[in-house]
Amino acid sequence: MFRFGDSEEARELAGRAKALMEEVVLPVEREIEGGTKISDDDVAALREAAREYDVYAPQISEAHGGMGYDFDDLLPTFEQAGRSLLGPIAMRVDAPDEGNMHLLEMHGTERQKEQYLDPLVAGEISSGFSMTEPMQGAGSDPKMIQTTARKEGEEWVIDGHKWWTTNGVEADVLLVFARTDEDAHPYQGCSVFIVPSDTDGVEIVRDIPHIGGGPTGSTHAEIKYDGVRVPGENLLGREGAGFTHVQERLGPARLTHCMRFSGMAMRALSIARSYLDERQAFGMSLSDKQHPRFEIARKETELQAARSLVRQAADAIAAGEQARLEVSMSKVFTANVTQEAIDTALQFCGGNGIGKDLPLADFYESVRAFRIVDGADEVHLRTIADRLFEETDPDELQPLTRFEE
Repeated sequence: MFRFGDSEEARELAGRAKALMEEVVLPVEREIEGGTKISDDDVAALREAAREYDVYAPQISEAHGGMGYDFDDLLPTFEQAGRSLLGPIAMRVDAPDEGNMHLLEMHGTERQKEQYLDPLVAGEISSGFSMTEPMQGAGSDPKMIQTTARKEGEEWVIDGHKWWTTNGVEADVLLVFARTDEDAHPYQGCSVFIVPSDTDGVEIVRDIPHIGGGPTGSTHAEIKYDGVRVPGENLLGREGAGFTHVQERLGPARLTHCMRFSGMAMRALSIARSYLDERQAFGMSLSDKQHPRFEIARKETELQAARSLVRQAADAIAAGEQARLEVSMSKVFTANVTQEAIDTALQFCGGNGIGKDLPLADFYESVRAFRIVDGADEVHLRTIADRLFEETDPDELQPLTRFEE
């Protein structure tokens, strides 16, 4: 519908991704009984198909098993992947591995890349990003982080309590965010560490019960780190630069999340249109009634606005900017727009919408979490408001109400 000035390379890649989705992924999705998890064998088969369609790990450099596409050329493909919960897994653009691979590629040493990045890209291992904590609000405000890492000789000793570590139950390796200098401001006193999940002192307490998951069976672990020792070489990036590195990971990851959920919402509306065309009630097709037609039109319009915001933010990141304002606007707007679009599609499909013969119920559970993960709405709105009020020029202020004499 909209091309957004995407490059020829971006359109060709997205075209191959669309073919994979239509010819392989969606048929597999339809074969999975509602409420069940896809098997490891089926995941492996999907990834092999993605390689055959030449769309596997397009975000990673060729040196590490990917395809080496520029970030802004990836967005249409992430959107295609988002049309099914199985799409990101097939193309190896699934969270949290996608963001962790990005961080390892940017800041990992050659040894770290060989030991962790290459197997992650190949799908031989999985990872978790262990940052959020249950105490002191260190989720929305990570400056309140309590987990520590202290240097003892040639080792780091990590102590702390984390939760909502996505993929944490099955992860082979964890990227752990911890304070390394308690006297410094957290922005200068935190670091990221690579911790194999089988390291002594790592306790996977539980998979936190949660909405969502669908056929991918996504887990969110509560984890305790009790005197966990890792060698000094497991520091990822620079000591004390944890917040900078995390921002480098989360900014692009938030946009890729936006595109995956945009693709999900677009497919949900497509399913709803097909259902409305087929469904007869009160002597006519439901698609001939004004209310559903107008509601679908509104949601499609809002989705196009969200996609435009994301591309503007992606352009800024590609130009070397942090783009915090653009990313926050994109994230909070897209999260709400996609939730409303999927809710509308589910409502129009009625009983078929809440049943799991269609993917809408799984979509609905998945998208609701998007307004919380990667920064809750309120956190991003605060970022936007702070930036806007900081940049207000007092000379440009005008009275809110003007009375004419």
